[in-house]
Amino acid sequence: MSPFAWEATLHWGAVALYIGGVTLFAWALIFARPDKIRLATWTTAAGLVPHTIGLVLRYVHVGHGPYMLKYEVLSSNAWIAIVMLLIFVWRKPNWGSVALVALPVSILMMGFGLFTNPEARSLPPTLRSMWLIFHVVFNKLAVGAFILALGAAVVLLRKLKGETGRWLDRLPGADVVEAYTVRFIGFGFVFWTTTIGAGAIWANQSWGRYWGWDPIESWSLVTWLAYAILLHARLFFKLGARATAWGTIACFVLSVLTVLIFPFVFPSMHSAYFQ
Repeated sequence: MSPFAWEATLHWGAVALYIGGVTLFAWALIFARPDKIRLATWTTAAGLVPHTIGLVLRYVHVGHGPYMLKYEVLSSNAWIAIVMLLIFVWRKPNWGSVALVALPVSILMMGFGLFTNPEARSLPPTLRSMWLIFHVVFNKLAVGAFILALGAAVVLLRKLKGETGRWLDRLPGADVVEAYTVRFIGFGFVFWTTTIGAGAIWANQSWGRYWGWDPIESWSLVTWLAYAILLHARLFFKLGARATAWGTIACFVLSVLTVLIFPFVFPSMHSAYFQ
């Protein structure tokens, strides 16, 4: 088989295990089987094995990290999000309901990436910088945290509607769920800030300017401002829990547009590398 055929096979194997994991999470939560949360966690963790091998093969094949094409970017974003999810759920099994949002989002990212152009491309000289690695890694950590915040926000809305159920009843009160939502946002916000800073330094090394109002730079700043406004409104102006949850969802949609849509739509110095 070709290198991509091996990568695709491993990725689809990972997707199958992730689907099994989210199915087990749903079974454990809907039918009140908390003893199955560990099984769901282990099944999802098993998916990381072929997923990781697939990413390593991609690195060996193309000679650079997973940050050039949609296929690479989406796969590595999903990998980071799932790792962060598993760490959180392993420490707090009662929060398995977050996986019912975070895992499907990650699976969709991987599936979409697998249907895009897998062409191997060399890393342009302008991208060969340690600051690019910082820029990409922190961006992926931010996206992973925002996905967890999205999951917590959806759970929070269910709580605020007064819905009951064995899996909802096992979670803490709405105030605690809201606090974790804000913590996830704050965690992601720190990494998004670092992403912009590292990107500016890298841009100066590569293109001779720190900031050029490139469309992707501009939308990254808009996303940063949106999350900053949400955090300030929640922490300093006592924004309500329902508004916080909806604000989290809106900011996540904006971050998805910035990271996964706009680089492939708007002509820019960034998009030239991601087509």
